[in-house]
Amino acid sequence: MSRDLIGRIIVVTGGNAGLGYFTAEQLALRGARVVIASRNEAKAKLAIDSLHREVENIEPPSYVHLDLADLASVSRASDELVALPSIDVLVANAGITESTADSTTVDGFESMFGTNHLGHFALISQLMPSLLATADSRIVHLGSISHRFYALDLDEHDSPERFRSFRSYSRSKLAVMTFAFELDRRLREAGHDTRSIVAHPGFALDELTPARPGITPDARPGAAVRTLLGSFAQGKDAGARPIVMAATDEYLRGGEYVGPAGWQQLRGRPRVTAAKAWSRDRAVAAKLWHMSENLTGTSLRL
Repeated sequence: MSRDLIGRIIVVTGGNAGLGYFTAEQLALRGARVVIASRNEAKAKLAIDSLHREVENIEPPSYVHLDLADLASVSRASDELVALPSIDVLVANAGITESTADSTTVDGFESMFGTNHLGHFALISQLMPSLLATADSRIVHLGSISHRFYALDLDEHDSPERFRSFRSYSRSKLAVMTFAFELDRRLREAGHDTRSIVAHPGFALDELTPARPGITPDARPGAAVRTLLGSFAQGKDAGARPIVMAATDEYLRGGEYVGPAGWQQLRGRPRVTAAKAWSRDRAVAAKLWHMSENLTGTSLRL
């Protein structure tokens, strides 16, 4: 594999497990210096140990504590990250996929919206000066095919009785994507060369993922089950490929959406694809941007 990323510093939130780990591994294989930003130091150490096993002549990876569900933690992590010589790419990968009606972040926000969108919004706001100071830098946001299913109504707040975890997750991912596309539009408008790109992994399962001790589950399904699952899903190593493409492909433009090329974008090689039109609604994006600044106490100026 070409080591074409030597000299690049790439921050991967949630790089200690799942898609984030395999994103970090694939970037490290190409020579990047990877910084894992996550909330669990023990798991991050296991991830770094695994990277050393899997990648020869690795640029030494490092760890920064980051809990996206705690805005004070986001600020502390930002202070550490801006001390890096540069940030060539920020991969905003970390997030949660399940929650309950009464689950909130440290700051009182609904858990999935607060973690998946607001935490990253605050992080990006505070890292933006470093990103803008680095030539041709990128921000890669983790989208989801689930953004197709529910519109983003910023005035609607589900009661505990109406709360549905999948709906909340889908809306949080639509918020991530809406912000990402609007961020790129504003970056272009301001004359910056930093690119904001969205990638999604398709349907990526642990059951189809190569074993990494301490990173992947120990239990493995039989060959017949893997064959069945492989007809419509893929491993998290394959799910990381659209993320890596978004982080590194020199021909990608800002504002593009990268995902698997197969049926319903569930699996396959990465390619540029189409997001649902409502993810690019500028009126919703402007409202989301303003709301996010107010809720996080940050000011994202370009």
